[in-house]
Amino acid sequence: MASSPSEHEIQQRIRLACGRGPVRLWRNNTGALIDQQGRFVRFGLCKGSSDLIGLRSLEITPELVGQQIAQFVALEIKTNCGVISTEQRAFLQAVQDLGGLAAVCRSVQQAQAVLKLSAVGEQTA
Repeated sequence: MASSPSEHEIQQRIRLACGRGPVRLWRNNTGALIDQQGRFVRFGLCKGSSDLIGLRSLEITPELVGQQIAQFVALEIKTNCGVISTEQRAFLQAVQDLGGLAAVCRSVQQAQAVLKLSAVGEQTA
């Protein structure tokens, strides 16, 4: 029996399958470390921020017909049994509350559906 893909493998598949055309996705590593000078350094957007962040091009109608805007995208990637933390849930909600697109995705197909992309990466109506 084949093992289930890891969270990292799912992230890579989604980023490669969905991060082109009208969507751009970047890996958002978060955490902290001690640098060579002994200073504590945090990196990433914030605690709980999504694994993949990016932009999705949208056409605004009718008053701005033909103009494009970029909508912030946050995808939290989990395995089939992965659990979302309180901080991750709060980040996704904040993105949604401000008009962004935020979701938990467990497969490429789920990410494509969230982003309204066809299997070849083109945005559908």
